[in-house]
Amino acid sequence: MRISVYCSSSPTIDKKYQELAFELGEAIGARSWNLVSGGGHISMMGAVARGVRKSGGHTIGVIPQLLVDIEFADKDSHELQVVGSMRERKGRIEELGDAFIALPGGLGTLEELFEIWVGRFLNFHQKPVVVLDPFGLYDPLKTLIDHLEVEGFVKPGQRELLHWCTTIDQALDICGGR
Repeated sequence: MRISVYCSSSPTIDKKYQELAFELGEAIGARSWNLVSGGGHISMMGAVARGVRKSGGHTIGVIPQLLVDIEFADKDSHELQVVGSMRERKGRIEELGDAFIALPGGLGTLEELFEIWVGRFLNFHQKPVVVLDPFGLYDPLKTLIDHLEVEGFVKPGQRELLHWCTTIDQALDICGGR
């Protein structure tokens, strides 16, 4: 089982988010699963990979050459796949992953989450899409999605394809059970 994780690479966020990412990584590795990530070594992205490796899991990073050039790459990754663009990166992460977890993050994380969620709704894939948010960071987003549904912009059945969790075990159980 390969879990693709979307998360922040910002070094300025509260440490609790990096700790969450590390704990998720440890839990992925403890289940003998593998990680697919954006291939960066800083902040949450690096923390989740370090957690997976600490607990014996395999890490696959997918990173554009431009980010390798600015020394952003996770050189400890078991596999580091260098691609030409962010679009290629997203496609490869989608292709490699058996399930997707979005942790707290900013615009890039949201963009990846929405793209993979829409792909699920349009039947481009049948893989679980999970938001792991124990701190309530995305509560305003959930409220917005509720409002969009009331106004008819979120289609029937679309909301049910996105699973909201507050614990790591819930998220991983949705991805593939124990």
